[in-house]
Amino acid sequence: MASSLLVLATIFVLCSSGLATQPGLILTVVNNCPFTIYPAIQPNAGQPVLERGGFALHTLTHRSFPAPTTHWSGRIWARTGCTYSNEHFSCQTGDCGNRIECNGLGGATPVTLAQFSLHHGGHRDLSSYEVSLVDGFNVPMTVTPHEGKGLCPVVGCRANILATCPEKLQHRSPPGHGPVVGCKSGCAAFGTDELCCRNHYNSPQTCRANTFTQFFKHACPATFTYAHDSPSLMHDCSSPRELKVIFCH
Repeated sequence: MASSLLVLATIFVLCSSGLATQPGLILTVVNNCPFTIYPAIQPNAGQPVLERGGFALHTLTHRSFPAPTTHWSGRIWARTGCTYSNEHFSCQTGDCGNRIECNGLGGATPVTLAQFSLHHGGHRDLSSYEVSLVDGFNVPMTVTPHEGKGLCPVVGCRANILATCPEKLQHRSPPGHGPVVGCKSGCAAFGTDELCCRNHYNSPQTCRANTFTQFFKHACPATFTYAHDSPSLMHDCSSPRELKVIFCH
């Protein structure tokens, strides 16, 4: 009897330890750009900050970290053209208040955004993700899921929009005469309620595509380009093992 109990206890311990070491969802950020970027991570309100909100990522390197085990939503973007001198840090695009670690702060536009809603959908454990050009563009970006079930496509924008950005939308650094480092949205460039989908225009019926959003959509069809763009672009992937954000794919 004692030996049987010992065997059962051993099996229980082995099973328990196997469950304890079962890995959860991993987020990986990959820099395939030919320059250093500073990825930034901003949680939605009430969500925890991951990786202190930002870090340096040298060319052809990556960084992986565990996602929260409960529901989490937020966004990831790349800061580019960053310099650190005389104890002052700043970036040409995506800057979050002159900090290396954003600690929950948002970034200056224009930026290409990856947006996530993780661990929702109950027992189906869904992860939703999208790449958005609603706030403009600074680097190509894709989101690639691994080992998920259901609708788990690779989405994003591989085009170098900086090379084709209309003059009215060009974000240059230094301003005026420097190279194009970002491509602004129509909202950022002109600030009208219609282009920004504000006030009267803040509904699916009145927030519509325009010539500026169509420019982005033509370059990168699998992205959101305005606030009420097609919800079918947000994918529900069941229990992916990893979500990989790749810059300059």
